[in-house]
Amino acid sequence: MGKKDGGTAAGIEQAYLIRAVEQRLLDLYREGLVRGTVHTCTGQEWIGVALGNALEPQDRLLSNHRGHGHFLGRTGDVAGLFAEVMGRATGVCRGMGGTQHLCRDGFLSNGILGGMAPVAGGMALAQKFEGAKGVTVVVLGDGAMAEGVIYETLNIASRFGLPLYIVCESNGIAQSTPVDNVLAGSLTARAEAFGIATRRSDTWDVATLLQDVQEAVAAVRDRSAPLFHVIETFRLNAHSKGDDDRPRAVLERYWERDPLTRLLAEGDPIAHACQDRVRAAVAAAEGAARRAPPAAVPEPVLAGTMLRPVTLRPWRPPAGRLVDAINAGLHRALAEDERVVLLGEDIEAPYGGAFKATRDLSHAFPGRVLNTPISEAALVGLGNGLALAGRRPVVEIMFGDFLTLGFDQLLNHAAKFRGMYGGRVKVPLVVRTPMGGRHGYGPTHSQSLEKHFLGIPDLDVVALHSRADAAALYARLPAEIDGPLLVIENKGAYREEGGTDLIRGFDYQETDERWPTLLIRPRGPADCTLFCYGGMLREAERAADILFEEDEILVEIVCPVALHPFNAAPLLDSVSRTRRLVTVEEGCAFAGMGSEIVAWLAEHGDVPFRCRRLGAASHPIPAAIEAEAALLPDAAAIRKAIQDVMQ
Repeated sequence: MGKKDGGTAAGIEQAYLIRAVEQRLLDLYREGLVRGTVHTCTGQEWIGVALGNALEPQDRLLSNHRGHGHFLGRTGDVAGLFAEVMGRATGVCRGMGGTQHLCRDGFLSNGILGGMAPVAGGMALAQKFEGAKGVTVVVLGDGAMAEGVIYETLNIASRFGLPLYIVCESNGIAQSTPVDNVLAGSLTARAEAFGIATRRSDTWDVATLLQDVQEAVAAVRDRSAPLFHVIETFRLNAHSKGDDDRPRAVLERYWERDPLTRLLAEGDPIAHACQDRVRAAVAAAEGAARRAPPAAVPEPVLAGTMLRPVTLRPWRPPAGRLVDAINAGLHRALAEDERVVLLGEDIEAPYGGAFKATRDLSHAFPGRVLNTPISEAALVGLGNGLALAGRRPVVEIMFGDFLTLGFDQLLNHAAKFRGMYGGRVKVPLVVRTPMGGRHGYGPTHSQSLEKHFLGIPDLDVVALHSRADAAALYARLPAEIDGPLLVIENKGAYREEGGTDLIRGFDYQETDERWPTLLIRPRGPADCTLFCYGGMLREAERAADILFEEDEILVEIVCPVALHPFNAAPLLDSVSRTRRLVTVEEGCAFAGMGSEIVAWLAEHGDVPFRCRRLGAASHPIPAAIEAEAALLPDAAAIRKAIQDVMQ
């Protein structure tokens, strides 16, 4: 379809095609050939037509659960849509995403209301870096305008001057609740409060709508500034399938007012001329989907755990403190790959981050190390959008306790994108954050929350310790990964020297993996295996030293960097020899990493073993140093647990 012809034959045919597709999908649901849900945009088709007419090939369009019209307006891929909704391997996402999760040619949709707003912001930021006059569009419903992450995104879009076009489809109802009952104030005033230009249009004046959208896209493109566009419309069908309790008289009135209905009823020659072509296209797409093979789940992988043989190599002590190594690794990553971008709160010079991991990097790489607002959800979402757009973002969350605010962007976006889009995208996102106590920061700045992120499909989690080569890890990370990675950095380990205070009489080795497991072995048969990670390594070493010197108990320490997926081979080898295991973690032990380790060994090990699990007591971490020390596991507690398991 050529530009500015949306109101002519091509535009009318496209609008009618969208309506015919939506109606047939509802029929297929009633016939049992579509499962789950179908959110149709009947009555709102002209918005998809207008967007498809206004956008250029380099532009991006992000949508929501009611996105079929936007998808067809942008791509015209009727066959791919039918196959996807019908769960066929030929679908645009190989049948993995279904009706709400579509991906093709710069189009992405997700079913989490408001969640794609910061992702769109990240894509717009990538376009700003590229300087190619691209525009990113995100379509939201008025019901979604109660979601806080949208306002985080509006603030960032305005402050950074992003080429972001926000389209709010105002159909007056959020599933079954009138929006006026749950939303206060004016929609446009919300955007205006952030200094963002606004527009208003509706879908009953089609010619004006098409022109308004053209002008809005052009304005965003020319000024590289966000614009918020409220488009009044009406959803003629139910929220999903048949769940509609609106008065019949209201629905009938809007059906009569609907422009496409009127064109057909009034005998418009263009509308009638396209009917046969539309019906043929829909029938062909449905027929192809019926003949296609069903979607196939990729080869199953045991969730979270693998058993891969490893080779041991001598461990090389890293030089200097962990925090300095992190800084050096980030510097090298920025120097070697211009796609790398660092985002975070207070990470620019002179502050350089709360723990100084990013000190001076903004001086060395201006424009690629950016302070952001205090908006953790939007911050992770920006990283998602940058990663999808081909950048290599590294996002810092100042304290790990705040990572919960970005949980949705990790769980329902970053970790979902590759799988639900059928492997058609990459998400090379690194999120790094410090966790851990022993500093007196109190209940909301001292937690170890990594267990809440373990086991999420396609989210890798690693925990650095001070004897890991963090400089090399961060230097190569952005270029190597193609999926989201969460890096846990223990606050207590930041100041530790990697090559100091080794246990005398023990050998240090590591596995030949991307994320090596450190093995600290006594020079004699070990009596017990001690599993730890992150900041607990030094406490584990102190305990092993005391047990060796005072109790004549030889402990073998297994300390992985990778927590998920976890290679159990080194641990299984050790426990098979010692028949005893103590796990220790700084977070609460219940349902933690230690629990998973013990359960996995019980299922897959060939020998019985005795075990104990150690973790923090189930109580908010106190600010008082003495009380905090009593709550967190230390060398004395580890020694006692090993003594118990030896009996």
